[in-house]
Amino acid sequence: MSELELEFEQLQQNLPGWVRASQPCSAHGRVAAYIPELSKAPGEALGIHLIDAQGRTLTAGDSSLSFTMQSISKVFTLILALIDNGEKKVFSKVGMEPTGDNFNSMLKLELVRPGIPFNPLINAGAIAVSSIIGGDSPDEKSSRVLQFFRKLAHNDSLDYDYEVYRSESDTANLNRSMGYLLKDNGVLEGDVDDVLDVYFKHCSINATCADLSRMALVLAFNGTDPITGENLIPRRYVQIAKTFMTTCGMYNASGEFAIQVGLPAKSGVSGGILSMVPGRYGIGVIGPALNAKGNSIAGVQLLETMSQQMDWSLF
Repeated sequence: MSELELEFEQLQQNLPGWVRASQPCSAHGRVAAYIPELSKAPGEALGIHLIDAQGRTLTAGDSSLSFTMQSISKVFTLILALIDNGEKKVFSKVGMEPTGDNFNSMLKLELVRPGIPFNPLINAGAIAVSSIIGGDSPDEKSSRVLQFFRKLAHNDSLDYDYEVYRSESDTANLNRSMGYLLKDNGVLEGDVDDVLDVYFKHCSINATCADLSRMALVLAFNGTDPITGENLIPRRYVQIAKTFMTTCGMYNASGEFAIQVGLPAKSGVSGGILSMVPGRYGIGVIGPALNAKGNSIAGVQLLETMSQQMDWSLF
């Protein structure tokens, strides 16, 4: 039996127990409530879906729970913007550095010149990126985003959760403030409300752990879906995305996550986490109860356990 076969067998045997051991951590977190619709999620839930290059899957816990992608979507809108515009244009709008601030902070937009967001995975950066996705209208841009996500997830039924979309839009005063400041700084292209509509929609795309794991699998294999053999993303853009995931993907807990888990990952305030073992697995996790940094408290614990038990850290 090969090393990968032995590893898969070990995962199969241990994954349910690791989920059961991590699930009680949920009691120490809180479901996001600043977007009212998100507060309806079951705080005690924890689930995981893992897929390998042969299409074999492992699931445990509440893996069938659906949730909106929220900030996880920023990884893939960045990639689409890179495909549409190239690196030079994209990085004239956003930087490449962690902020050390909360994901929704706008402090450094005013304090640090030239007034561009520090990276594309904070809200301000993702709003700037959303403004340069190709399309003649907000609807066309959003349609292109959704079709791109469907292709990566190998799931044509991916769609928006319109209740979450409306809830995000109705409570988005801070994001609107960022949009207008970015517009005033000459960063944002187009009408602020049109750009924000694209942003709210891609954050509100509904998914499951299976969808996240299939999207992660493409990143784990440098832009090629190993199951179909189709190249979906240029390798260079995957490299950029995975680097941002490692340095900025878990908000201002990214350094701690890199030390404790050591895998590229991106979280969202719905409790989802997309992660991967490069060259081996795509991973999707859901655990709606969040820690103080906005990451799934039980999901982080589960990934930490798995990485340490399987010796997965890239470092």
